[in-house]
Formats: sequence, structure tokens, C-alpha cells
Amino acid sequence: MYRGHNLGSLQGMSMDEFINLLPSRQRRSLQRGLTPEQRILLGKMREAQEVLKKGKDVTIKTHVRDLIILPEMVGMKILVHNGKEFLPVQIRPEMIGHYLGEFAITNKPVRHGTPGIGASRSSMYVPLK
Repeated sequence: MYRGHNLGSLQGMSMDEFINLLPSRQRRSLQRGLTPEQRILLGKMREAQEVLKKGKDVTIKTHVRDLIILPEMVGMKILVHNGKEFLPVQIRPEMIGHYLGEFAITNKPVRHGTPGIGASRSSMYVPLK
């Protein structure tokens, strides 16, 4: 369900009807039009949908992180670049309305360990192994 509509009705809607359901930031972004990179990615995704219907598995690589996930993308597997590598993103119905980049995190969580030699003045008194 997305704002009271199930996936089937969302996929049957025209783009203008769907845009009116989105929050203001996403609605404004789509009303301004798609960039050429976004258009190319949507074209590749539509071609991949045809191949998926035949039963073959398709993954698409992209650097486009600012594309809003549309209902027609559900079920696709996309490799989204995070600045270093391509991370796999399986698009599910609950992702509709979010940006692709939200699902390919660009930084790793900090894992603090024990301080090393010369890390700071306070680490001078940590017993060495």
C-alpha cells in the first residue's frame, strides 16, 4: 500500500496521477522533468522489464542516485554506485517514492577500536601488548 493505493492500482495510474500522490519534494522534482541520465536509466529499466517477463534475470548498473523510485520499477534489481562500488538494490513496493541513493549508503559506520601508538596524548598511558 502507498497512501491508500495498492501496487496494482499504482502501476495502472498515469504519471500525473502518481505524481500528485508524492510528497512535495519528490513531486516538485518530477514535475521539473527528468535529467537525460534519468531518462536513459528509465529506458534501460523498461527494456529489462521485457526481458524479465521472458524469465531471464537482469541487473542494471547505474550512477544515477537521484531518481525517485516509481511503481513500474518494483521487482527490478539495480546496482547503484555509492562512490566506491556498486551495491545491489532489490526494489520492493515499500520503496516507492524514495530516492535510489537512499538504499546505497555512501559511508561506512565508524567502528572504534583500541587506540594505536601515537593516536593521541591520552593513548600514551594505555599499556602496550
